Amino acid sequence: MSSQIPEEVIEEVRKANDIVDVIGEYVQLKKQGRNYFGLCPFHGEKTPSFSVTQEKQIFHCFGCGKGGNVVTFLMEMESFSFYEALSLLADRSGIKLPETGVRNESSLSKEHQDVLSAYEWLTKLYHHLLRFTKDGKEGYSYFKERGISEETIDAFQLGFASNTKDFTAEFLQKKGFHQQVLIKSGLLTLHEDNSVSDRFRGRVIFPIRNHLGKTIAFGGRTITEQEPKYLNSSESKLFQKNKILYNFDLAKKHIRKSSEAVLFEGYMDVISAYQAGVKNVIATLGTALTENQAKLLRRYVDTIVLCYDSDKAGIEATYKAANILRKVGCQVKIARMDEGMDPDEYIEAYGGDAFQNKVIKASGTYMSFYMRYLKKDYNLNLEGDRIEYVENVLKELAMIDSSVEREYYLKELSNEYNLSMDTLTEEIHKYRQNMGVHKDKREKKRYTNSAIKFNQSTKLLPAFQNAEKQLIAYMLKDRSITDKVQEEIGGAFNVDEHKIIATYLYAFYEEGHSADVSLFIERLTDEKIKQSVTKIAMSPVFENISDKEINDYIRIIRAENSDVANIKTLKHQQKAAEQQNDPLKAAQLAMQIIELQKQLKNTN
Repeated sequence: MSSQIPEEVIEEVRKANDIVDVIGEYVQLKKQGRNYFGLCPFHGEKTPSFSVTQEKQIFHCFGCGKGGNVVTFLMEMESFSFYEALSLLADRSGIKLPETGVRNESSLSKEHQDVLSAYEWLTKLYHHLLRFTKDGKEGYSYFKERGISEETIDAFQLGFASNTKDFTAEFLQKKGFHQQVLIKSGLLTLHEDNSVSDRFRGRVIFPIRNHLGKTIAFGGRTITEQEPKYLNSSESKLFQKNKILYNFDLAKKHIRKSSEAVLFEGYMDVISAYQAGVKNVIATLGTALTENQAKLLRRYVDTIVLCYDSDKAGIEATYKAANILRKVGCQVKIARMDEGMDPDEYIEAYGGDAFQNKVIKASGTYMSFYMRYLKKDYNLNLEGDRIEYVENVLKELAMIDSSVEREYYLKELSNEYNLSMDTLTEEIHKYRQNMGVHKDKREKKRYTNSAIKFNQSTKLLPAFQNAEKQLIAYMLKDRSITDKVQEEIGGAFNVDEHKIIATYLYAFYEEGHSADVSLFIERLTDEKIKQSVTKIAMSPVFENISDKEINDYIRIIRAENSDVANIKTLKHQQKAAEQQNDPLKAAQLAMQIIELQKQLKNTN
């Protein structure tokens, strides 16, 4: 498909989109040396093994092996076709793609494309009804009474679904949508008399957008006595509640900027906070936080502020959500409000500034929340309950890496319950030993720098394999080295995969391209070869390498070729001697083979 788009256009789009910026919209990247590292979005991990190099414009995961350039990243991440990935990058950089036959190429079925299109039309329709018609006056009044401005209504594309039974059905049919697709998607409800009605009629509408800003579902809230109070779109391939966070599309840039995300329970909490100036805000979709949602957040940010309702149910939900977030490696802070209030009510009562300064910025540690949470289960006037409470707090404290934070809460326990610091410190030390905390730290240290991990693994390879990998790494960055290797070795690499890569590289440079790893990967079709090239390209090499070092690599490869060829010849001769009933000659040849094999083993 990509052949229908001029190569120079593909290259222009690729070069206009820095891979660190694009991947940074999906993964929290931190610079280590010349590369950037983060948690791999393609497999579960708690220590970063996913590396991005700005210089070469490629990525590689040392854990699962996936790698490529900015286009292949989007294809993998979004399950996009090549054209869809290129289109997104072109839109992102303001480049217009030429009209081609691939415009309709999509990774989605025709049915799912129609559903997305229907959501797009209805988002505009419901928003228009709310803002500019008498039918939407009821919904408009609801938001205005909640203190929501027109600017915020527009930013969130809030809407109102007409109470007329078949209004939406007729609108979508006029736009050419098939009724069965709309019923199957849950946008329309089929009744026993075969009539249809809008699933969300008479409700204010909260469009639920994916991280790319496309509406994939609706949340509808009744403004009458209609039940249920809240109604979401049916789940589908496009919309899975346990993987989506409300407002993530608008919040993600603010999350990256502040290095913190604020998590709420409801739509209105998010909207009110956003309007109040707290922009790094998201919410679950009327359900408890899931591990999938927590993992999504962990890729983007280290610290999550939980800002749930302050009633009993909200406190229980906070405890559960905090532990899910901590399980995936997030640092958790807990916002506190007056008892019984939710964030939306707090903002309405005290204003946005108070919410920012007295709630979000003043949020406390998980440990301080946990100690309050735990106390409700004990009668601390009883000696036995006090001891059990302290022991449970110590077990939780033992899991904290920060010695400063541990000591802070140990002193609090010491003062409150008249216990010596020595006793508490000794007890917590036992818990930490039993939990294997020190072992975990060693494991973390091992994987701090994935580039070192790669180096160590390559040193375990035979000398000729190391030589071939290093030579290809230099060939990827220097055409003159490739020309020399082509002349000296040609296709005589010992590893089949390396032969293939070298052959592609020779052709790539002969077409007149300069060294460009990202472009070279773009032209490869075999996924295994792509991943191998990416991994080799990620290996650290010297800026300037001498001719002697290149010649040494070539010599090692040639020697392996020569010895392997000699062994092969001797084996044929040995077989012939055996067939000619010459055991003495066969034995002599066997000794020569063993000697050559020893030499090969010692060399490698």
